[in-house]
Amino acid sequence: MAEDTRQDKRASFSTLAEHNNNGIARTSALTQSKTGASKKLVIKNFKDRPRLAENYTEDTWLKLRDAVGAIQNSTSIQYNLEELYQAVENLCSYKVSPTLYRQLRQVCEDHVQAQIRQFRQESLDSLSFLKGMNRCWQDHCRQTIMIRSIFLFLDRTYVLQNSLLPSIWDTGLELFRTHIVSDRAVQKRTVDGILEQIELERNGETIDRSLLRSLLGMLSDLQVYKDSFEEKFLVETNRLYAAEGQRLMQDRDVPEYLHHVARRLEEENDRILSYLDQSTQKPLINCVEKQLLGEHMTAILHKGLSTLLDENRVTELTLLYQLFSKVKGGLSTLLQFWRDYIKFFGGEIVCTPEKDKDMVQDLLDFKDKMDNVAQSCFTRNEGFINAMKEAFETFVNKRPNKPAELIAKYVDSKLRAGNKEATEEELERILDKIMIIFRFIHGKDVFEAFYKKDLAKRLLVGKSASVDAEKSMLSKLKHECGAAFTSKLEGMFKDMELSKDIMIQFKQYMQNQSEPSNIELTVNILTMGYWPSYTPMEVHLPPEMVKLQEVFKLFYLGKHSGRKLQWQPTLGHAVLKAEFKEDKKELQVSLFQTLVLLMFNEGEDFSVEEIRSATGIEEGELKRTLQSLACGKARALNKNPRGKDVEDGDHFNFNGDFKHKLFRIKINQIQMKETVEEQVSTTERVFQDRQYQIDAAVVRIMKMRKTLSHNLLVSELYNQLKFPVKPGDLKKRIESLIDRDYMERDKETPNQYHYVA
Repeated sequence: MAEDTRQDKRASFSTLAEHNNNGIARTSALTQSKTGASKKLVIKNFKDRPRLAENYTEDTWLKLRDAVGAIQNSTSIQYNLEELYQAVENLCSYKVSPTLYRQLRQVCEDHVQAQIRQFRQESLDSLSFLKGMNRCWQDHCRQTIMIRSIFLFLDRTYVLQNSLLPSIWDTGLELFRTHIVSDRAVQKRTVDGILEQIELERNGETIDRSLLRSLLGMLSDLQVYKDSFEEKFLVETNRLYAAEGQRLMQDRDVPEYLHHVARRLEEENDRILSYLDQSTQKPLINCVEKQLLGEHMTAILHKGLSTLLDENRVTELTLLYQLFSKVKGGLSTLLQFWRDYIKFFGGEIVCTPEKDKDMVQDLLDFKDKMDNVAQSCFTRNEGFINAMKEAFETFVNKRPNKPAELIAKYVDSKLRAGNKEATEEELERILDKIMIIFRFIHGKDVFEAFYKKDLAKRLLVGKSASVDAEKSMLSKLKHECGAAFTSKLEGMFKDMELSKDIMIQFKQYMQNQSEPSNIELTVNILTMGYWPSYTPMEVHLPPEMVKLQEVFKLFYLGKHSGRKLQWQPTLGHAVLKAEFKEDKKELQVSLFQTLVLLMFNEGEDFSVEEIRSATGIEEGELKRTLQSLACGKARALNKNPRGKDVEDGDHFNFNGDFKHKLFRIKINQIQMKETVEEQVSTTERVFQDRQYQIDAAVVRIMKMRKTLSHNLLVSELYNQLKFPVKPGDLKKRIESLIDRDYMERDKETPNQYHYVA
């Protein structure tokens, strides 16, 4: 009976008894105070623990040992598992745990030691050995699990409370590791067998992956995976792929080799997922990448990059980029080769005069191709895009001036009225692409000179395909180079618009004249500073034309006093009414063609010399004019003798039998191909303008800085000038300014300059 020691009050009692199979009873009393809100729980033992029966410990152990033996030998257990579990609990309750733990370990150790014999049979082949090892391991794991289930109470009490003791499961692993896997001969045969199976699989044979997964899992569980297997595996892998890389680089072309490398990497990743430990992934993949890629990067790129780019092998280039991005230094090496390829290939386009005709189109196609590679294959890598821009800028300027000239001519061909190749949208896209190439050019003033020359022809002869396209191109140039670059070009458009207004006023003026003219005159007033310079040419105009010119001159100067008009017959054109035997036609011709045709109103046959004397047209221009009238498709004149070329002794007469399906026929003047002299002349004008710009820049800098050394002055000039210039040219301009007293040398330091105010 239990009493509440604090107060002399009654208490209620409840007694619980728990009995086990051996008749041992424990009794406890649950006492609860009934005094107010506070309660106290007290548990007390009423009886001493009964003693174990004599020989109980020995007999119980024998039962347990027999059960363990039955599990190890795969025979039936004679005792109920619950009874065995309770027996372990009883022994543990009576502090037999240390002895029980030692006895169990010894039994397990004896059994494991007995297993080693089967693995020392030399007659077993490699695969049989691995299967035997796997069976032994699987049996050992199953047995350990069953033994632990019986000794679970021991594992969860005594072992758990002793941190230095391994659990029953860990003990099983330790014993297997110590007595079987750590045996040098057994471990060697196991690892060699696994490596042999992996090599067979790498050579294309089918193997039992579940067997390898189990065995490698065993090595991992036993914590010998890294030391016993992984190191040797990586050495063998390194050796295998080193030899394979050397062999295949000689035997296979680059696309095939790249696909092989990708397949090998995929296989090794699959191997990791299937049976290798995850920790092996990084060193294994690094090994494959190093031996198949890292050791051969330069060789792969030397051997195959040019071919892949030439043939536009997008798939293989994508694969190349993906593979090289995995290797240390791979992308930087690829980028260098990519840059060198662009410089070489582009340099071939630019620096080969025979390809000048197609240079710009080739550059546009090449740029499109490289853009596609950078975006589709190189994942728009900014480094590769910048390298491409740098390479283009390098090779485009390898040949000064010519690319700028040809780009201007290419734009002219696209903006001419005769160009039916593209719609307005397509033309806009072409102009955008041209602007990309234009950005790379250093000598943009050369482009401007040739572009202005061609634009003038388009505007004056009415050959522009579209005013919108012209102004769009002008807007692009302005955005790229600034308003100063396009000011003269914009002035040309303004002149054309003002000329239209002037002609409206002139027509009104002519209507008020007492003697109206039979000729309808149209004049374009060009501001000399905006337009290209044209060589003046004096020709013999008919009196009616001369009179009409004088009328216009009076009209114009009456409105704009102080100005001077200079007529340019080379730019004139006319529409003539002609009467042939069968029909009347209108001939759309140049002013020179007009002068020649009007002669045949006065006579029927004229020699070249007579026509030259009457018209005053320069010899070369006259021969081209006669050739266009007598040797082309529309022959308004007959030439005697017949032939394609006009010679000094030839005679011409009017072709009254002329026929044509159209009423208005345009007889194109044969344009003299731009001679080398004309190209040189245009380029020289650019160089002359550059000299003026250099002079202005030097004076501007010196005026601001007052005193400056030669090197600093040259450095400032390079920063300000927008065209390429050589140090020697700068030195000449500085000397010229010194001679003209804009600046002077320091008397004590000749390398120092002073501004002369």
